[in-house]
Amino acid sequence: MAGKVFFSVSMSLDGFIAPDSPGDLMGQQWMELQRWVFPLRFFRENLKLGGGGEEGRDNDIVRETFERTGASVMGKRMFDAGEQMWPEEAPFHTPVFVVTHEKRDPWELPGGTTFHFVNDGIESALVQARQAAGDRDVRIAGGGATILEYVNAGLIDEFSIALSPVLFGSGIRLFEGVDASRVALKQLRAEHSPRVTHLTYAVRER
Repeated sequence: MAGKVFFSVSMSLDGFIAPDSPGDLMGQQWMELQRWVFPLRFFRENLKLGGGGEEGRDNDIVRETFERTGASVMGKRMFDAGEQMWPEEAPFHTPVFVVTHEKRDPWELPGGTTFHFVNDGIESALVQARQAAGDRDVRIAGGGATILEYVNAGLIDEFSIALSPVLFGSGIRLFEGVDASRVALKQLRAEHSPRVTHLTYAVRER
């Protein structure tokens, strides 16, 4: 259990990571927010969209994020939205632990993704994810409310933001409701690309 617990998200300049309504995922604003990732070679390969695609630092970061992840944790809202959009071979290729109140048997998909449904809290989901990840890292995949629960519980070691040049005006803010009295940050990296700025921080208890 040597791996870190981290999250990695795209964020608008005014602090939003998703629209309010799951029905607006894949809408214009969300597509603009994520536009930097769509042309990348690794993204296309991972979703089996065919050959080609761009290389460079953006592509390296997406690949490195995938390769460091041994298991993921996500909230039920994100799972419900993703279940409608993911291809049959979902893009995780690792165990995924869904924090929910629903009791449900594991759901195994082609390509190595198995969703496990955890109904006894975020700590239990993280313990199970750590066991599944081994010496690799655990990614808190989202959504915003689930990420915030882990931040406020002091369970995040590191996070990365791909800051996109787009404004939302409203939606789900990444740090809405954060307990700032408990969280201190140290900037580890700042990398600029033609489409986004990648910011990486270590997290410690204040």
